Amino acid sequence: MDSKKLALLCRELADNRKAEDIAVLDVAQISSIADYFVIASGSSEPHLRAISDEITEKLREDHDVRPRAVDGTLQAGWLVLDYFDVIVHIMRGDVRKRYDLEGLWGDARRVKPRAPRKTAGKAKA
Repeated sequence: MDSKKLALLCRELADNRKAEDIAVLDVAQISSIADYFVIASGSSEPHLRAISDEITEKLREDHDVRPRAVDGTLQAGWLVLDYFDVIVHIMRGDVRKRYDLEGLWGDARRVKPRAPRKTAGKAKA
């Protein structure tokens, strides 16, 4: 799976668990550590855990993809899932605001999610 597809899939999986303010940054041209950062916020420790579990379990079950490393703690409010070319940051809102990764990586291009497909033949209400 290419890194852009993986980043967008991580975004979708985070969204499945109601992650807030999800951003995908293309850092390939400005960083040697990854091609994409996925940054998502959760409102509490259980919410952060649910987002992290959704991403790690679905990628493992459906695509046989496992993180190279997992770092951070729920108590600290910041979890990092390292998928080599894609690094996922799952952060509590206050922690995200304090560290401002989007500002730090302000030169990175934001990747917009694809628009949902329209279903053919769906009746309008």
